Amino acid sequence: MIKMRTVEITVGLFLIAGILSLLMLSLQVSGLSHFLREEPGYKIKADFANIGGLKIRGRVTLAGVVIGRVSHIELEPQSFNATVTLTINPKVTYLPLDTRASIQTAGLLGDNYISLTPGFDQHAFLKEGDVIPAENTDSAIVLENLVSQFLAGQASKEPPSSGAAAPPSPVKREKGN
Repeated sequence: MIKMRTVEITVGLFLIAGILSLLMLSLQVSGLSHFLREEPGYKIKADFANIGGLKIRGRVTLAGVVIGRVSHIELEPQSFNATVTLTINPKVTYLPLDTRASIQTAGLLGDNYISLTPGFDQHAFLKEGDVIPAENTDSAIVLENLVSQFLAGQASKEPPSSGAAAPPSPVKREKGN
């Protein structure tokens, strides 16, 4: 009886350990474990006219290398622009003040991310709290908008017409008429 009880407890503990392992693995794979801790780094903001499908935790890249994450997105009530807060790796301290930010798409239907292109100002660099103005940002290209513009352009086009009249059709004449 005691031996059976020990086996049941061991199996139960093994089952609980397996469930906890699967939970930890799923948190790591999904990226949700990052919500449990604050990302280190300094925060800058960027104003965009349209952020498309950009989401919190989206990548921030420089020359294709991930240097940060999107930490907050909000709507500016006066300008109706989206203000995106970026958390930049503290080791990246050399972003010029005139840096451009653009929203890119990973593949045709992939996630949106922010790509930074450094400017030419070698004397002033972005620091905590700085803002990349809307003039230095490129909004997301929304695939649905492109398709609807294309279709609207096709619908408004008139069928091609050449100013020439159609050639006369050959008429057979019978002899004797």
